Amino acid sequence: MKKKIIGYTTGVFDLFHIGHLNILKQAKEHCDYLIVGVSTDENVQQYKHKTPVIPYEQRAAIVEAIKYVDKVVPQKNMDKLEAWNELHYDILFHGDDWKNSDMYNKVIEDLSKVDVKVVFLKHTQGISTTQIRNDAKK
Repeated sequence: MKKKIIGYTTGVFDLFHIGHLNILKQAKEHCDYLIVGVSTDENVQQYKHKTPVIPYEQRAAIVEAIKYVDKVVPQKNMDKLEAWNELHYDILFHGDDWKNSDMYNKVIEDLSKVDVKVVFLKHTQGISTTQIRNDAKK
């Protein structure tokens, strides 16, 4: 029997938009079971120095309702190896806008030690939560 491939991706998923949906759809195409870490409000404040517009509980409920998502977990920090210790995923997915960044080069190095593959998925151009927030201020 073939082993099920467990995928993991993370995000804030604030002001859910087509770019978010595209990442989840692409990730699910590469795995049998997709776990999504939705950043808690505290985590977003710590690493982005912003407060999400939509509270964590609502963002998690929205992501959980997406047909490509099998399980939602809170992302309490940015440590992907710590998440692996808990979830034992096979592939980490992220948007290719982070490819070759210092942060993700370290993630790749850390996860290679536990045989986890990092796959960068095509980022949807022309849309972001920051852009939506800025356009709303105009």
